[in-house]
Amino acid sequence: MARLVGKRTADRLAKQGVTTVGRLLRLLPRRYDTWGELTDLSALTDGEQATVQVQVVRAFARRTRAGRPPALMEAIVTDGAADMEVVFFGGVGLMNHYAEQFSPGTTVLLSGRVGLHHGRKQLASPRLEILEDMDEAEREALLARPIPIYPATEALPGMKVAKVVRTVLDRLAPGDVPEPLPEAVRSAHRLVDSLTAYRWVHRPENADQWRAARRRLRHEEAFVLQAALARRRAEHEATRTAVAWPVPGPDSLRADLDAALPFALTAGQERVGSELAAALDSTVPMQRLLQGDVGSGKTLVALRAMLQVVGGGGQAALLAPTEVLAAQHRASLGSLLGPLAGAGMLGGAERATRVHLLTGSTPASERRRILAELAAGEPVIVVGTHALLSETVQMPFLGLVVVDEQHRFGVAQRDALRERSLAADPDTGRRLTPHLLVMTATPIPRTVAMTIFGDLEMTVLDGLPAGRRPVTTHLVPWERGTWVAGIWRRAAREVAAGGRVYVVCPRIDVADESGAGPAADEDVVGSDDDLLDGLDGAPARPPAAVAEWAERLRAEPALEGVRIGTLTGRMGQADKDAAMEDFASGRAPVLVATTVVEVGVDVPEASLMVILDADRFGLSQLHQLRGRVGRGARESVCIAVTGAEVGSPAYHRLRAFARIGDGFALAEADLALRSEGNVLGAAQSGRASDLDLLRVTRDGDVIAQARVEAEAVIAVDPELREHRALAAAIADRLDEESEAFLDRA
Repeated sequence: MARLVGKRTADRLAKQGVTTVGRLLRLLPRRYDTWGELTDLSALTDGEQATVQVQVVRAFARRTRAGRPPALMEAIVTDGAADMEVVFFGGVGLMNHYAEQFSPGTTVLLSGRVGLHHGRKQLASPRLEILEDMDEAEREALLARPIPIYPATEALPGMKVAKVVRTVLDRLAPGDVPEPLPEAVRSAHRLVDSLTAYRWVHRPENADQWRAARRRLRHEEAFVLQAALARRRAEHEATRTAVAWPVPGPDSLRADLDAALPFALTAGQERVGSELAAALDSTVPMQRLLQGDVGSGKTLVALRAMLQVVGGGGQAALLAPTEVLAAQHRASLGSLLGPLAGAGMLGGAERATRVHLLTGSTPASERRRILAELAAGEPVIVVGTHALLSETVQMPFLGLVVVDEQHRFGVAQRDALRERSLAADPDTGRRLTPHLLVMTATPIPRTVAMTIFGDLEMTVLDGLPAGRRPVTTHLVPWERGTWVAGIWRRAAREVAAGGRVYVVCPRIDVADESGAGPAADEDVVGSDDDLLDGLDGAPARPPAAVAEWAERLRAEPALEGVRIGTLTGRMGQADKDAAMEDFASGRAPVLVATTVVEVGVDVPEASLMVILDADRFGLSQLHQLRGRVGRGARESVCIAVTGAEVGSPAYHRLRAFARIGDGFALAEADLALRSEGNVLGAAQSGRASDLDLLRVTRDGDVIAQARVEAEAVIAVDPELREHRALAAAIADRLDEESEAFLDRA
């Protein structure tokens, strides 16, 4: 790079991650502009965007007094009838170079916004093209040519990037740019070759060229990434295997559960159950995302899958993000199983298992007993929080890992149990890997992206069990004081009618600076969708806190005589259980809580969810919180109280939340609002994307087609011996973090 563009420029490019010619070519324009219509200098007005063709009268460069930027170049230009000032800012060397180009009499084309400097018209740092050696036809072609606009930094302006790219492109010949796309793929989609694509995307003669170039590069990006995933899947299938757990027959633990259920499985549950049963009855390790909207019955589907493993002599683990949810799962599984969860106990069924709960609050003696039973290989189900990820937990016959609300776990966390297995198949030598089922009610943007990219096979559980009612959602601005007061009158009416009311706050205490993330709710595992920082339109004031609002509501006239309970992650397990029992029984029918109630909490009488400072939460959390109501026969309402500014990202997020009740549609809206995130890394934030041109919301068809094409190539040439350019493109795009991610994925 330094040999081509100079050491100083190469160093500045390296700070942007551009260290090779290939990466420089992939530093693509973010948009295209045009020069526009030429304007007479005398007709220019302050603030106008103008393009002028002028001659240089005089120009000189000098250092600035402040030193930032270190230098400037000033010039006087004329169109023969009027004149104006032009000024550029930058490094000393660059300004001296501009001054040499602006020799008196030189014809130049300038485009920028007109300003006033000491009463004189001025163009500051306009786009520039030297016309001196061009004839009229060349000048007309230049005016019609699209202008690439590059991402710029203070050290490397967009015009400098354009010049560097042009310098490199001029030195490239056919064969200098690798071609990762097979000829058959290019022919099938009528895609130009790689060198032509880079020439057209960086120096287009017209809009058709840059559009064709971007279409080819978009397909190449999809193909390279899909080939990376397909090759890694092939490598894993060659080195890893899973135990195949036979589909349960009529005399099985799963069949006993089905016969004992007091209701019939929905059509969706039957279909998904069959898909999971077939995937578990295979030596290819299952990696499946089970998507089901809030209340669709995912827990029952997961239980039936776990019974397929446990009934075959294996072990199953269910990983939950909070102690409250883990305890709820333990209670739900126990309730569904009944005597089937009483193996070895008085009253237990002849065919039965046990369901253990392992969290940070599990007493030491009980913990030792559970760990010993797991280490002995007993065919049981264990439900737990991040405590399951401890090195002290040994499960030699672990056959299935179920991760609930997978967006609350990092990639490394949710794979920790699977990666701990060191067992190998004695016949093949392949490493034994448990099957994996991750569940979510509202896929976060990165989850949707990775599903489309093929990291996870997707199973959709559609439909809701009988009795579930849709929840009406309203937004209430904090500044509408009468509306806020009306919320508590509505809460009193719900309580009087036998309902329950949740009031969710983003903080535990006013003095707490940590929010309701892991530091505040200790049983919450790290999440990409934790509290937002308020920089996207949420107010700068301290967010609502549980301690503060519990006291306020106890003093609220409309709620006089109503007992107010509280629930946070900092409470001990016994206190949490007591708070939930008081709420469910109606002894404390209003519960002020953090997002510890976000998932899994099932109180059929709950009919009103109030979310204070809703702008502090992501769409996934909001939808989960809304899912805590509407679980019974009562008409239910969700009220989101917000201080978000109209037009801000937070405001648009809340508008989507209020408008969209379906979890899958909400996930698509979330993806459109936040982007797909780091597709080939462990980060799950939607704030930035490591994709160049691909966008999951727009290019799903391209990605799907590229997956089919890439898998066909990998099937014939898994080591890419006949596709060296493709192998090099994969290596260039995948850094160490991405490689490590794909190893885990």
